[in-house]
This record gives sequence, structure tokens and C-alpha cells, in this order.
Amino acid sequence: MTPALPPDEPSKANAHPSHDPDEVIVTTRAWLEKAVIGLNLCPFAKAVHVKQQVRYVVSNAQTPEALREDLVRELETLAQANAKDIDTTLLIHPSVLLDFLDYNDFLDIADETLSELGLEGQLQVASFHPRYQFAGTAQDDIENYTNRSPYPILHLLREDSIERAVESFPDASEIYEKNIATMRRLGHEGWRRLNISSVETSSEEPGMKKK
Repeated sequence: MTPALPPDEPSKANAHPSHDPDEVIVTTRAWLEKAVIGLNLCPFAKAVHVKQQVRYVVSNAQTPEALREDLVRELETLAQANAKDIDTTLLIHPSVLLDFLDYNDFLDIADETLSELGLEGQLQVASFHPRYQFAGTAQDDIENYTNRSPYPILHLLREDSIERAVESFPDASEIYEKNIATMRRLGHEGWRRLNISSVETSSEEPGMKKK
């Protein structure tokens, strides 16, 4: 397994020259602070952010195969690390899977990778994308923005951390509905005022999340 790195020393060696890893991380952190925490879209995010337990990794992957290699390494790193040092990982991949349908298909590969590594039940992969779209919604529906990030991201989480967070938040089952209500109150103009930069993506229809 790859030795764990502390979350305040993000991996940058694999960053593609066209994407400054420092800028990618700064933009991603701003999104986390302004949207995820600022709008309280995830009531569990603030604690790990404040404790600096979030590991940011910028991948230079140009193909799904290369991204899977990075995913394997980061899953192993998170599994090996002490949760007090790294509780969760944001694997940011600005150069691959910019089309949302391609990204959505890759989530099946991510789940298969978890199983192959014997990490099912220990870790899970959540999804964020600049063109995220839930099934049954139109491309520009504001509720899609609950999962829209500046760059495509694979969010690696610990199952036991999720369980503890849910236990401490009695209304966890209502988070999705509250987030939809929050986004509808905010509206597109309110989202734009957050001034969260986004990576350029394909102009093709992104399709819908199948899961």
C-alpha cells in the first residue's frame, strides 16, 4: 500500500501541465467552503474541514484507465491512514470524464474497484461533477447544483465515519429534501453570486445520473 500523506500536503506530482494543481485545490476548497459548508448541503463536512482531515489529490489522468490507477492508490492510502489524519479524500480529475455520462458510467468501475480491493463496507465513493444531473431533471434545474463541483471529483469516504455522522444528526434522512429547498431559494443567480469557478466541459448534453 502507498504510505499515507497528511491532508495538508496534497499530492501534486500527477497534475497535468494545463491545470495548476494549486489553483485546482484552491478552487475546490472554495467550493467546499462556499457551497457544501456555506449552504449546509452536507452538515458533516464542516468538522473534517476545520480539523484539516480532508485530503486533496489532483490527478493528471487523461483516460479512465489511468484514473482507475489513481483511484486504487488513493483508496489504499485512505484505508491505511489514521482517520484522525485523513478522514476523507477528494480525488479531483480535471482532464478526464468531463462528459457526465462517461463519468456516471465510471462510477460502476469505482464500485467494482472497491470490491476488488476488498474495501466494500469500509470505504465508499460519492460523486460530484460540473454537469451533474439527477434522473428526471432538466439539465439546468437548480436541484442538480447540490452535486455540482468546479471539477469532476471522486469523493472517497469511510463507512464508519458516515455512520457516526448520521447518528449525530437525527434528521439525516431529510438532508436531500432540505438541500433541494435550499437550492430553490438560492436560485441560479444566487449560485452565480457564489463565484465558484468551473472547469470547461463538453457542450454535449450531459445526460442523467442513472443511480
